Amino acid sequence: MKYYRLLTIAGSDSGGGAGIQADLKTFSALGCYGMSVICALTAQNTRSVTGIYPVPPEFIALQIDTVIKDIGVDAVKIGMLHSREVIAAVTERLVHHRAPNIVVDPVMVSTGGDKLLQDDAVDALKTLLFPIADIITPNFPEAAMLLNQPVEALLSADSSQLETACKHLSAFGPRAVVLKGGHGKSHRMLDLLYTAKDARIRRFESDRIDTRNTHGTGCTLSAAIAAHLAKGLSLDESVVQAKAYITGALEAGAGYQLGNGHGPVHHFFGYWR
Repeated sequence: MKYYRLLTIAGSDSGGGAGIQADLKTFSALGCYGMSVICALTAQNTRSVTGIYPVPPEFIALQIDTVIKDIGVDAVKIGMLHSREVIAAVTERLVHHRAPNIVVDPVMVSTGGDKLLQDDAVDALKTLLFPIADIITPNFPEAAMLLNQPVEALLSADSSQLETACKHLSAFGPRAVVLKGGHGKSHRMLDLLYTAKDARIRRFESDRIDTRNTHGTGCTLSAAIAAHLAKGLSLDESVVQAKAYITGALEAGAGYQLGNGHGPVHHFFGYWR
């Protein structure tokens, strides 16, 4: 028997709700074997990020080489990469190993509003990493930063304007874009999936879940997409299944109290409550 092998390349969240920790929980909950390349240590809880301790790019590259050479990989989820040098190292090693099913969650700001990457890293995401990605999953603030637009423009945009934003994000090179609408103001939430090959838009509408426990939502969704891609599902079906999983995790986690800020989603809702 063989495992579905998932590699997360991201930062460590000491509070356990996002980053490496959320990815590994998601992989496990979805029946996959999780591996990790830690790019930064963070000191954070449900309220704030109080410090970031970076890992040298050469050691990040060594982690990637060591894992893939022995164990191999069926899909890669990429989260917080804090500097241009780190992004360059990760991109080069993934290209070298011909890593499949690369899902990039362009983490730039924490749920609590703390900035998580250096200014020159934004350009490196667009020019180095996105061209090798199968799918990128920005939320509205991240998309606005990538497109050099005020976030208010996306928050107040209609669906046709959001579709245009997806096309512009796709121009950076990924095969597909998921634009996440969780920061919108409507009671109905709209996520968009844009596939570059056929210029096709797929809409996902749902009722907003009333909860403060949203820490790690983006990490969890992108990790779930990677898990389903590793299992051989199509890109469309991987997004559909990942959406169902994050919805369940948000609904199940809404009733819990953990910390004094934005608590986590419930990754293992399918196993215990």
